[in-house]
Amino acid sequence: MFAILNGVRILDFSTIVLGPYATQMLGDFGAEIIKIENLDGDLFRTVRPGRSAKMGAGFINSNRNKRSLTLNLKTDEGRQLFYRLVKTADVVVHNMRNKTAIKLGIGYEDIKVHNAEIVYCAAQGYGEAGPLADAPAYDDIIQAASGFADLNADAEGNPRYAPTILADKVAAQQLAFAVMGGLIHKFRTGKGCCIEAPMFEGLVSFIMVEQFSNQSFVPTTGGTGYQRMNSPYRRPYPTKDGFIALLPYSTKHWIEFFNLVGHPELTKWDLVSDPVKRSENIDQLYEKIMEFTPSKTTDEWCELLGSTDIPHTRVNRLDDLLTNEHLRAVKFFEEYEHPTEGSMRRIRSPYTIHGIEQSDDIPTPSLGEANMSLLKELGLDAEEIRQLAEKGVISPL
Repeated sequence: MFAILNGVRILDFSTIVLGPYATQMLGDFGAEIIKIENLDGDLFRTVRPGRSAKMGAGFINSNRNKRSLTLNLKTDEGRQLFYRLVKTADVVVHNMRNKTAIKLGIGYEDIKVHNAEIVYCAAQGYGEAGPLADAPAYDDIIQAASGFADLNADAEGNPRYAPTILADKVAAQQLAFAVMGGLIHKFRTGKGCCIEAPMFEGLVSFIMVEQFSNQSFVPTTGGTGYQRMNSPYRRPYPTKDGFIALLPYSTKHWIEFFNLVGHPELTKWDLVSDPVKRSENIDQLYEKIMEFTPSKTTDEWCELLGSTDIPHTRVNRLDDLLTNEHLRAVKFFEEYEHPTEGSMRRIRSPYTIHGIEQSDDIPTPSLGEANMSLLKELGLDAEEIRQLAEKGVISPL
């Protein structure tokens, strides 16, 4: 955990992956994250595999550096406790629909009454101004709605979801960025703000950076789609015993590649020497690569390409990453002892920061583990806290 956001308190109502992954990044940067859960806990706690009912692996991997507080916001006492917390906070984050937040009494208008300087960030499925504002949304839904599933179609043209929680994690990065921007505004001006970071618009923005293509011009010069990304030959290339990823990109790379494979005559081809023509005819060049790669093994290609500046790599399986030489050298996977789950392995923050104090990460919290300590901070004594648990305002102690 890096001491960049030390002193910043974030109240996090988010669930599943989008919000928790975003606030974990902010926690990695030193912010105090108070994860506020209903009495049953974040639903992602139960997603398997896991050693215990409330601590699945995916939940553990997206909720370190947080404290867990359970509150029943359907009770007046639960809401009042939350409002007292709001007065101590800098940021409120959630990824529920706006109408749900308002119903629970945690909409922006409700919260700024108690803290006018609050940075309020909502990562709902769709922006509030559109007709889909109240539509439910999860990762698969947004992958389909955004055009990504179609862009990722198989050889027969059938749309496919990415085998990772793509929409949630892209939106999480955007949400974390929104929080940081809101905090800078608050510290510069002393004023709060309300920021929407919707999944649908976020993933469309992410995809369309290159895929907007001809539609960038008025009048349009053609359809959407970035030719290099959408080439059927843009894929890991077959070798004699497997596959290799190979990407000549610059003119220098292409000349070097064709010399390497013993075809210097191709370096005179205008598709190689002219970057505009190369971009317009990239399919032909990628097809050429595919003609050459089956002649050698993957190891032979890696050795041959190792003396060049041409970007390349063997195609790793997920399991290969656990023994990857580079990841081992940077100590990317760490073993540690979790207070309730025992011996564990985690993925550290991808950042390396010099000149900033660093401390040990806080293990992912069990449900309501900070109930007693946080409520005592608000001035409640042990008997008052016990009564709240009996009334179902907080989870049992």
